Amino acid sequence: MTVVEPDRAPSAPGESEARPTTTTVHASWRGARRYEIGRPDGPAVSIDAAGETGLGPVDTMLGALAACSAIDVVDYLGKRRTPAERVDVRVDAERRGSAPRRLVRARLEFAIDGAGIERPHAERAIALSFQTYCSVSASLARDLVIESRLVLNGEGGEVVVQRGEASA
Repeated sequence: MTVVEPDRAPSAPGESEARPTTTTVHASWRGARRYEIGRPDGPAVSIDAAGETGLGPVDTMLGALAACSAIDVVDYLGKRRTPAERVDVRVDAERRGSAPRRLVRARLEFAIDGAGIERPHAERAIALSFQTYCSVSASLARDLVIESRLVLNGEGGEVVVQRGEASA
């Protein structure tokens, strides 16, 4: 198992930082354990804690983590002029057994197909997503262990710890 370098230290006082942006999302109860969430006058998704008509809140968050990191990977590979033809991300996660049943570990498997994509570049794209770009990952608890595994053009790779402590 490989461990990626830890995140950069927070900016020192006086260092230039981009101005914060804001976002607004509204959740509307739709009965039982169902909610519709979205931006005002924008697209919406359904969340169903019972899992009958939509994903639950934690599954939605894991899907957001997968999509956020995949967006970064696709963008990086495209800038290298080795665009992906297919990207699928599977997330397997562990949660605490008692309340709050928060996430303690998430393993993302990136299945990427594309002509000319070299393994070191795809691995670098994944690492950069978790180290620098993915705002969903950066918003999760710092002690959440995030691991990744790359399957490039059908060939599997090793598990890489992107953040958190290495598995024993």
